[in-house]
Amino acid sequence: MNESELIQAARGGDEAAFEQLVRLHEKKIYNLCLRMCGSSEDAAEAAQDTFLALWRGLEGFREDAALSTWLYRLASNACIDLLRRNKRAVDGVSLDDEDVHLEVRDRAPTPEEHVEGRETQRLVREGLAALPEDYRRVLVLRELHQLSYAEICEVTELELGTVKSRINRARLLLRNYLAADGNFFEKPASKVTECNQTVGGERNAI
Repeated sequence: MNESELIQAARGGDEAAFEQLVRLHEKKIYNLCLRMCGSSEDAAEAAQDTFLALWRGLEGFREDAALSTWLYRLASNACIDLLRRNKRAVDGVSLDDEDVHLEVRDRAPTPEEHVEGRETQRLVREGLAALPEDYRRVLVLRELHQLSYAEICEVTELELGTVKSRINRARLLLRNYLAADGNFFEKPASKVTECNQTVGGERNAI
């Protein structure tokens, strides 16, 4: 059966059809959860919550949208709920987009470069962990899962301008964080305070 047929069968209570739907999407959903939650244990829990929400919500699913888009929405919401409960940090993030170009090396890194790379990765993780969850969500969807802006709008149910604004501001905060060796701004300040100020600035800009 194709995906549409599997959805219809699962709606009718066919558990085997639902299990096949899960198998089709479980890898990318788990990877998204892992990037947003930062640990395999939390990622597994969030992925489980995602597919439980899928099972409960299949009856109301409109097939004019892609199932994968809806699953990304369910997964990102599950991750945010989990992060808010556990206050965990995001792990394993790289920045690679049309506006953020990383140099591709044709040789093995020197020991010094290896140390610098690990330090940069640590700072990126810390910077992302300090971002508001809504900023973190759009950045992970864009940078790590290569969703288009239109797809992110569908997943988050946000306007295009809001999505672009949050991604741009999240990138700027991360770049400033890296440039300042772990500080968002030159003057000592609470990271939470600065993030809240940025969120307020975003509201004014939109």
